[in-house]
Amino acid sequence: MALREEKKRATRLAIADAAMGLFVAHGFDRVTVAEVADAARVSVNTVFNYFPTKEDLFFDRQAEVIDRLAGAVRRRADGESPAAAIKRLFLDELRRNEPTLGLSAHATTFWRLVDASPALQARLRLLGEQTETALAEAITESIGAGKRDATPRLLAAALAGVDRALHAEIRHRLQSGDAPEAVRRDIRKAAGIFESLADLDVQ
Repeated sequence: MALREEKKRATRLAIADAAMGLFVAHGFDRVTVAEVADAARVSVNTVFNYFPTKEDLFFDRQAEVIDRLAGAVRRRADGESPAAAIKRLFLDELRRNEPTLGLSAHATTFWRLVDASPALQARLRLLGEQTETALAEAITESIGAGKRDATPRLLAAALAGVDRALHAEIRHRLQSGDAPEAVRRDIRKAAGIFESLADLDVQ
């Protein structure tokens, strides 16, 4: 069973890598799934078995992205608030240079592809909505809130909004030509904005 799962992971990675290579070379909208399959040396059906849509090929880590903030809340320490847990997550990602933060030379290429594709922009908005929904559900479960309690949804919107704004600032700064280390230093300070949500936060 372990060998089979390893082969599946390897196949998935090979398909995603082949797709990204084609997207970078030709643009997302100009590449077909058939071309991805040919580059990865698999059938079109195999591609769709691993990636239901072409957008899934581009955002191949979207499940991790959607669960990222919710996971931080579910794993928070006793007495730690959701805002504190998410701030701690963000700072840890800065420290270990988490790839999805975009603090690398490859990030500008990634965002150039997104900016050139309405389909990818739409998927990015959907990922943001799904992330916020997952976070609201995690906060609701964490504090035992009732379905009519709006606090988890309001808090999730505020926390996800701050997180999204910090990522956007990283993107803007790098696209403006700023050095990654300078951006990292400034964003670390800016992450203190999570503390401004203390009045809305819950235990």
